[in-house]
Amino acid sequence: MKPYLSVVIPAYNEEYNLRTGVLESVYGYLDKQKYSWEILFVDDGSSDATAKIAGEFAKKHNNFFVLKEPHRGKGGTVIAGMLRAKGEIILFTDTDQATPIDQLEKILPKFNKGYDVVIGSRHGREGAPLVRKIMAYGFSLLRLLVLRLPFKDTQCGFKAFTDSASRETFKRLRLFKADGESSGASVTAGFDLEILYVARKLGYKIAEVPVDWHHKEGTKVDPIKDSIEGLKGLLSVRINALQGKYKV
Repeated sequence: MKPYLSVVIPAYNEEYNLRTGVLESVYGYLDKQKYSWEILFVDDGSSDATAKIAGEFAKKHNNFFVLKEPHRGKGGTVIAGMLRAKGEIILFTDTDQATPIDQLEKILPKFNKGYDVVIGSRHGREGAPLVRKIMAYGFSLLRLLVLRLPFKDTQCGFKAFTDSASRETFKRLRLFKADGESSGASVTAGFDLEILYVARKLGYKIAEVPVDWHHKEGTKVDPIKDSIEGLKGLLSVRINALQGKYKV
């Protein structure tokens, strides 16, 4: 039976966060809901105990599934999960739950109003270092100038799609693919930009909703490296667009 909601959780070396009880938190919240759901935990070829802990959790909890994927970075891992998900609505969210799963209560009503894609927007970025806030401001200006994306926050790891919007968007991505390769921790900063650019190109109706967000210690974001990668991703999306690679 097709579930109403699929939750995709990409993970790379998240042993610390798993041991703090994030899976119990997500599962406990969903277990109280009246709608049907599934959780797809997608392990990105972790080198620590992430896959083992998730596998043990799956044995004791219904509707929780673990996908073991080769390491390819967050982008490819999210795509793999999104294309395997069976829900009418499909959400991807970060393992550390910087945006808590209960923020779904702000996201889901938008689908009843005809939206195809609903993205979380972090307001205030509580606890985030000053350098990350400066990065976010600069990046927002660049994406508006280069890609004409009219969103306040494209990088929040809390995005939901109708099943058709998910399928049509994710299969058209060019920078990040489900069969790519990577090494080390990689948050693939241009990934969210390409998603939103393609979704707009396809004509999907997109809503941006303020969500709670809390800075988590141990984040894999590297201010310098990810700023450079984000700029590369932004320019690559623009080049692909000019070359007609996103034609529908």
